[in-house]
Amino acid sequence: MANAVTVCRIALTLVFLWLFVTGADRVLCLVIYAVAALTDFVDGQIARRTQTVSWFGKLLDPAVDRFLLFTGVLGLCIVGDLPVWVPVVLIGRDIVLAVGMAVVRRYRRRPVDVLYIGKVATALLLAGFSWLLLDMPVLPGFGLVDVPWLPLLNGQAACPAILVVYSGTVCSLITGVLYVVEGLQIRSEALEGDRTS
Repeated sequence: MANAVTVCRIALTLVFLWLFVTGADRVLCLVIYAVAALTDFVDGQIARRTQTVSWFGKLLDPAVDRFLLFTGVLGLCIVGDLPVWVPVVLIGRDIVLAVGMAVVRRYRRRPVDVLYIGKVATALLLAGFSWLLLDMPVLPGFGLVDVPWLPLLNGQAACPAILVVYSGTVCSLITGVLYVVEGLQIRSEALEGDRTS
């Protein structure tokens, strides 16, 4: 049942992307995106309450979370509401972690546990992207920095949601570093165990 909800999240995400990039009403797009995001909470609750938490679900759920985020990012980049460096950073981080997970599986079959700050990062990014979908209000740039790639913090007008996205991106990078450290520790412990056995 929980995995079925996850599959529904994928379908809703694809519907959202198509509607958003074809210029559909932004409020409608936001509702679809928000419903897709809320199913993340629903499938987790179903799995826990019915005691049907599975390894497949543990692997599928984070992958679908990333898919939902990337779809929002892609749509916002296509319409010009999001700087390109944000998806580059998020995708680069996930590529590094995917390679790291493949390496860690050589030393331990059980997936690395999800970190709380990773959930915070996902929540911030989903909230920020959802708010950016509305693209209002638009504030004049603060003029704090003189770089073209930080809308709102520079002189460029933008929706304040971009600040939430910046925060989520920072948390996402911190999470990535913590996962890398944990992966290195797992590898080190496994190699140490091999030497002592």
